[in-house]
Amino acid sequence: HSGHPGAAAHQQDFAQLAKYDQHISPEELRRKLDRSEVMIATDNGIFAGWMRWNFFWDEIPFLNMLYLLEPYRGKGHGRAMMDAWENRMRAEGHEHVMTSTQTDECAQFFYRKLGYVGIGAFACPGDELELILYKAL
Repeated sequence: HSGHPGAAAHQQDFAQLAKYDQHISPEELRRKLDRSEVMIATDNGIFAGWMRWNFFWDEIPFLNMLYLLEPYRGKGHGRAMMDAWENRMRAEGHEHVMTSTQTDECAQFFYRKLGYVGIGAFACPGDELELILYKAL
């Protein structure tokens, strides 16, 4: 299949992203697009998912969200997007990347397969334990 693993998202992608990503405000989504902190995946030209990040301690790329729409899961898009993101972060001079996932989510196994290791965890009151994952590039 012809998919694009992780193309930089732009302001023209805002409506599509805002439709699915309800986790941040539309204003913050626009700011992230301005800062080029969002990538999208497509499958045969169709929007398949997205990822967005920020910087832990203002210096270490920290993946906040990787999401694939249901029909596009289990087809290698997630791995391809992670590869594209890690390559981009490496090209921008970063030596490490981080992400997190709740311990009750199977995403931690996906990240561990990609070489991420657990370096700590925390729990907000009433939430599951959040596992912090780290990878040297």
